[in-house]
Amino acid sequence: MKGGEKFVLAAIGVLLIFGVIRNFMHVDEPHETEIPFYTTASTEMARKATDIYRANTCRSCHSLWSMKDVMQSVPAPMMDGVGSLRTEAWLYDYLSSPNPQSILPSRLKKKYQMPSYASLPEGDRRILANYLASLKVKDWYLDQTKKEEQEKLTGVDSSK
Repeated sequence: MKGGEKFVLAAIGVLLIFGVIRNFMHVDEPHETEIPFYTTASTEMARKATDIYRANTCRSCHSLWSMKDVMQSVPAPMMDGVGSLRTEAWLYDYLSSPNPQSILPSRLKKKYQMPSYASLPEGDRRILANYLASLKVKDWYLDQTKKEEQEKLTGVDSSK
């Protein structure tokens, strides 16, 4: 073998060893395979809320259970884990507000901003708030979720 060939093979060997060591160091991290989202809602509550969610076309802007439409271009927050970020009372007030942007300002274009659901029957708003508050995210994922959602809302990268 020539000197250059030996160098290339040695470099490949070092990279392979480094990759194996790196993989062994990350074996105990559940982040790769564990689904971080869950709900504390009863089956009946989940059914009622998802019916309201569908009837009001919330999915046209928000994903739920990570079923985001690939063609969707609206950067609205996903609803998975929102209950770990907001309380039921906050969500009810937000859904009941005649102007949701007065509670949570949005950088989205006017046509994509959260509409008011104050005209929705109070019972439906309470069901939605209760269900949304039940959508939790596991602790290891919470910091990442907060950071990403804040960046969507404000356009500011908080990691800098």
